[in-house]
Amino acid sequence: MNYYSRVLFTFAILLSISITAQEESKSDLVDDFELEIEAEYRYFYNDAAFQNQKDHFPSIAFRPEYSVEWNKGYESINFTGFFRLDQDDPRTHWDIRELYYQKAKNNWELSVGLKKIYWGVTESNHLVDIINQTDAVESFDGEEKLGQPMVQFTITTNSFGNFDFFYLPYHRKRTFAGEEGRLRFPIVIDKDDLTYESGAEEWRQDFAVRWSHYFGAFDIGLSHFYGNGREPLFTFDNQGNINAFYPVINQTGLDLQVTHDAFLWKVESIYRSAEAQDFFALVAGLEYTFSNIDGNGLDIGLLGEYLYDDRDELALNALQNDVFFGSRIAFNDTQDTSILIGGIADLESSSKIFSLEASRRFGSTWTAEIEARIFSSIDRNEFILSNFSEDSFLRFSISKFF
Repeated sequence: MNYYSRVLFTFAILLSISITAQEESKSDLVDDFELEIEAEYRYFYNDAAFQNQKDHFPSIAFRPEYSVEWNKGYESINFTGFFRLDQDDPRTHWDIRELYYQKAKNNWELSVGLKKIYWGVTESNHLVDIINQTDAVESFDGEEKLGQPMVQFTITTNSFGNFDFFYLPYHRKRTFAGEEGRLRFPIVIDKDDLTYESGAEEWRQDFAVRWSHYFGAFDIGLSHFYGNGREPLFTFDNQGNINAFYPVINQTGLDLQVTHDAFLWKVESIYRSAEAQDFFALVAGLEYTFSNIDGNGLDIGLLGEYLYDDRDELALNALQNDVFFGSRIAFNDTQDTSILIGGIADLESSSKIFSLEASRRFGSTWTAEIEARIFSSIDRNEFILSNFSEDSFLRFSISKFF
């Protein structure tokens, strides 16, 4: 039984649970359905670096969401789907972002199915966020994630914080851009060509645990993950051939946020060990917010972070000794207008990345977004970014919510 067959099997089980619950307590059932349809256009304005790459990428995406709860909200089934149709074949893809049964009782909570889990506090890089695989063809910044099959058990205590335990029975591979796509290597990478260090391959049983708590102004999280890494290791030979595989890793992470008046002090740090590579990485910085500047709710936040990663040629990450500066602008108006601008500069070379993200709602059911990523003065010795030096792009999207 392949992965998608198992997903459908899981869906059938969860559906039977829902039907049983409906029969037992129809008057207690509460459900909700939403659908987002998005039209997107990405334009890469520089000439392509590699053969057959295109400049224009129109696409359309669908994001349905459905939830049903019963037993006074203590039990529920939650579903979030995703489908995109794009000119680049690998970017035409579908995914079940979430499909899980959840039960809460007293001070514990159990979730079974596909789910998205987010850990982290920093803006420029999310080091500790290890549970879900990155949807690399959907976004450049790694914010979009694939649904992860899991069993999650959470215990909440007043004195000792929260404890999350994860059993992760299946590993999902990362998808890379196709021949016509941008933000890719000289050689097109087929995800099925990537191998595993573990003999069990994608069926290796992974585990994770996280403790989180707050002490006054301090919010802290400690986590550990053991299993197939979500990030493949890449090596290139002199002919440009790629060798890539998913290693078995141990990763211990720390995320810390301190709130003091208008300041947010943030730290994320990890130590990852594997047979092929051990390394330490850190993101540390602050955010200061000027609130209600014009008396009408305008907030302007200033962000600054330092990024360190001691990997060398094996890194799938260009953020190894860099600084990030940015600004978050929230108008707090009825249209929910927001802007995030920033830039990352390499302290050891001329490489820079500038970014812009802005969104605004129109009426009650329409949202427009603008995104820009600009690669500037990229050093040819940059292992990753040198392949993307001609891939600066603009992205426009408009979404309708039903």
